[in-house]
Amino acid sequence: MPIRHINGTALIIAALVVTVGALAFPVWSYADRSGTGQANLNAGSVSTRWGPLSATDREFLVKVRLAGLWELPAGQQAVERAPTKAIKEAGDHLIVGHTDLDERVRGIAAQLNVELPNQPSEQQQGWLKELTEASGETYQRKFANLLRVAHGKVFSLIAQVRDSTRNSLVRQLASDANQTVLDHITMLEGTGFVDFDAIANGNAATATASPTGPPPPSGRPPEPAPAGPTGDTSGTSRPSPGAPGTVNTDRPEPQM
Repeated sequence: MPIRHINGTALIIAALVVTVGALAFPVWSYADRSGTGQANLNAGSVSTRWGPLSATDREFLVKVRLAGLWELPAGQQAVERAPTKAIKEAGDHLIVGHTDLDERVRGIAAQLNVELPNQPSEQQQGWLKELTEASGETYQRKFANLLRVAHGKVFSLIAQVRDSTRNSLVRQLASDANQTVLDHITMLEGTGFVDFDAIANGNAATATASPTGPPPPSGRPPEPAPAGPTGDTSGTSRPSPGAPGTVNTDRPEPQM
């Protein structure tokens, strides 16, 4: 048999082997499931008496602690030197809210054996330096926007943890943190210095999905019918207390 014919046959066989392997790989990899979200969740979780503690849960505890380590001194600085009442009030809410959250996160971390940092991150220290070096209206704008953006970032993590955690201690902390962060966002926005265009553009710059939703309005739409129960239904619960635009921050004492 000519050598050329042998080489051609070998190439065909090799190509078939590669093709079959490529077709079989997805089936094998799916069966193995290593590297999938479920495998990562299981690998990063540890058992506790309050339920599994995931890597995201631990990240959340660390970020709550870090938030307090720079936002509390930022709030104290605002109370001491801000030229307007609105900034001082926002600073007061930061002090009270993060003093409370810090006590809670330290108690929970001790129960779950999670190590917490004792210094703000390098980026957070940079933000504090920016505030210290600013004055007048520049200071007020930096204070409102640096803290509003930071609270917005942790707000999304709180929602993720509150939705998915299997640990009851972490779930309660997420509920408490949600109230505190929403209160701080409300107070910061009340200063009148928050640049909402900058926040929206910053979020859009890091978004990966295309926007979805109803098309832009082209006139006055028909008024929707009110939503409500049918029949004779008498509810016993009531909407959360508090005037529109305010946040109820009352909560039980932390369980240590």
